[in-house]
Amino acid sequence: MADTDEGGFPEVEEGDAAVRVVVVDDQELFRRGLVMLLGTEPGLEVVGEAGDGLEGTELAAATVPDVVLLDVRMPKRSGTEACRLIKERVPAAKIIMLTVSDEESDLYEAVKAGASGYLLKDSSIEEVAQAVRVVAEGQSLISPSMAVKLIDEFKQMSRPERDQQPGLRLTERELQVLRLVARGLNNREVAKQLFISENTVKNHVRNILEKLQLHSRMEAVMYAVREKLLDIP
Repeated sequence: MADTDEGGFPEVEEGDAAVRVVVVDDQELFRRGLVMLLGTEPGLEVVGEAGDGLEGTELAAATVPDVVLLDVRMPKRSGTEACRLIKERVPAAKIIMLTVSDEESDLYEAVKAGASGYLLKDSSIEEVAQAVRVVAEGQSLISPSMAVKLIDEFKQMSRPERDQQPGLRLTERELQVLRLVARGLNNREVAKQLFISENTVKNHVRNILEKLQLHSRMEAVMYAVREKLLDIP
């Protein structure tokens, strides 16, 4: 496991490849400021910026970045549509939606389109930079406020009748991991909470996805809350 600095971020060693980032946002002042600030973050390299979803899709295909930061609502092509097309053209690219929208429907659509993260624009630059690093490592991240809204929304939904597949039960430890993931914690934070290693957390997440036959942590959280697997009061 990589060493971390005092802030809990992976230390950047000389010779390590920087995480290559593309920023797509139609608000020029916000976009330029974000590009400038991310450029000062160790281990991150902004390789391009675009002002709409169409240009952003083409830019991502041309530069093949590690992470793309996408606004949700943009001209010419929405962020959700751009996310879907970028994942088709550059499957290895990770997408983070960075938006003012705190609508649950936008979060659901982003997850279905293949986004690995969902942050609100009131996040600090440190939070955005951490999200880029976390998502580049293959994890998923939702703003804690959105994770809470997601849970609250599903708590109001009635549980539909369904045929329960045999053996679809999660262990108590897997449920503990899922509860913490649902609240927006990354693997390192989950490991600290449960006093287990980060690798053990990764194994639990992989087992959860296999048991639920899902493809991402975000999908697992949405499924588990909908099906009331988390026993949230």
